[in-house]
Amino acid sequence: MTVSDTPSYPPGRIPRSLVLEHRIIRRLFAIAPLCALTACATTGSAQSSELAELKAEVRAMRETQARLEKRLERVELHASVSQSRASSAASAREATPAAPQTAATSAGYSTPDLAVVKLKPRNEPAPSLPTRVAVVEPASEDMEMFISSAPEGDSAPAAAEATADASAPREEPDTAVLEAEFDQAVAALRTGNVEGGVTRLLAFAEEHPRHPRADNALYFSGLGQMGLKEHASAAKTFERLIAQYPAGDAVLDGMLRLAECRLRLNQKDDARALYTRILTQFPGTAAATQAEQRLASLSH
Repeated sequence: MTVSDTPSYPPGRIPRSLVLEHRIIRRLFAIAPLCALTACATTGSAQSSELAELKAEVRAMRETQARLEKRLERVELHASVSQSRASSAASAREATPAAPQTAATSAGYSTPDLAVVKLKPRNEPAPSLPTRVAVVEPASEDMEMFISSAPEGDSAPAAAEATADASAPREEPDTAVLEAEFDQAVAALRTGNVEGGVTRLLAFAEEHPRHPRADNALYFSGLGQMGLKEHASAAKTFERLIAQYPAGDAVLDGMLRLAECRLRLNQKDDARALYTRILTQFPGTAAATQAEQRLASLSH
């Protein structure tokens, strides 16, 4: 339809449908730029998000490449050091072929670090020392020397006695019998016969002073005397134990019991001296721990 074909309507007689059509067209023309702008904005935001993702990927790839380069540098450095060590070791072997193999090993590897361990003394009693000494008969030459130095009047009887003693075999007591005798004496203490047990133990220590149980016999007899409230006699027994068997396995317990007897006899200074002696002479033992505790209780 051309302009000449457009129908003409008198003023105020334009159809309503034509008016609505013109209004719709105007609104469409007004909305079109907005739609175009919206489409551009949506496309721009999508492109910007894709651009940001690409930038992040590029950044991550650069960081990975940097790490790989550093790792490659470390590997190359390690390889060069190993190669130099190997070459130096080979040159050293060629220069000194008679050198021991340990030198090449020490040149190729470093000594590992060793941990430092601090050792503490164990709270154990001192080890027992052997106190049993074999009895040896004197030689015949020595006997003749002693006999010749005797007076003339007694030379014949002394010579006869020496000859008789040398010819007669010495009877040693049976070890099993002595062990049974000691066990019976200790059993008497435990079963209530304290006086009989003390008497038998003292006799055992007196008759067999070189027996390995002699110091234990004195120790148990002292305990029995303490049970009988005879603290003075017990103190003498423990003093005898310490004096005769200083290396025995019962000496530490005997010193503790002797200190108890001193306290019972109201001799606190002597008890303190004994506890101090145990601490100084036998540090780190169980007896030293007990002595330290009892010294602390005496100081209060």
